[in-house]
Amino acid sequence: MSDVHISQAAANTGPVNPGPKNPGPIKQGHHGSTPAAWTTVVIITIAFFVGTLAVIIGNWPMFWVGVALVVVGAVVGKIMQKAGLGTIPKR
Repeated sequence: MSDVHISQAAANTGPVNPGPKNPGPIKQGHHGSTPAAWTTVVIITIAFFVGTLAVIIGNWPMFWVGVALVVVGAVVGKIMQKAGLGTIPKR
């Protein structure tokens, strides 16, 4: 197998020689690139920042605010998903 074929296989781009028995690469999903996913990630990232900062400065009430924000982020993400913002519309 040549280096080109090895790199294609390593990149998981599908069969090297598409044909009738090898139709080609399989289409992947959207990998979570939705408004619900991004909102959840942003809220939880802010929560971890708040929690980390709280531990560094020794402010335990602020730490628990960070923990609560993690829960809020998960709940908001689930609500947005149920509202239809967790899927990419079909074209």
